[in-house]
Amino acid sequence: MDLTKFQWTRKPESFTINDKRIEIVTRPYTDLWQRTYYHFQNDNAPVLQTETDEKYFSFTVKTDFMDSGHRFDQCGVVMYLDSENWLKASAEYENEEFSHLGSVVTNGGFSDWATTAIPASVKSMWYRLSRREDDYKIECSRDGTSFEQMRICHMQKGGGRIRFGIYACSPENSSFKAVFTNMKVSECKWPAHEGQPPEGRKS
Repeated sequence: MDLTKFQWTRKPESFTINDKRIEIVTRPYTDLWQRTYYHFQNDNAPVLQTETDEKYFSFTVKTDFMDSGHRFDQCGVVMYLDSENWLKASAEYENEEFSHLGSVVTNGGFSDWATTAIPASVKSMWYRLSRREDDYKIECSRDGTSFEQMRICHMQKGGGRIRFGIYACSPENSSFKAVFTNMKVSECKWPAHEGQPPEGRKS
């Protein structure tokens, strides 16, 4: 990918970028979350993105987070449109036993969080974000070959020109180095739905 086309929404504590690798060192008390359940609004995580108006594509990235070791340390894929409309996927460290592999979708200023537990020993994960107009699919993979669905969602402001890329943050008093490699944009890996036709439409 041409990383010269990526721009920071917010810069991290420190970072390095070359043509094959991005390293981000997080600052303490950085996060992305809006209102739901916790009631607070956190909108200060570093985000590095590029823009597109392409309606059908997939973006793949490998994340390595060997340094993560404090509750909620996280890094992953993101589509940040504005403070109240975005999605992200990551593995969030919880404790020495498990992490939360999950995704957050925020529409109109309210976030949700869907997760599953994975061993805390997992320190690398691939993500694939696919777009079909204003609908999105997030997948994950341990090996970069076999991907499993995490979520399908609709983004209320996701139908036009969008920004997508990577993020890393440490919501509590910690800091770690996140490493991103193998970034690639490709044709959409999310095939069109061929099952039940929409209601009121004949097949």
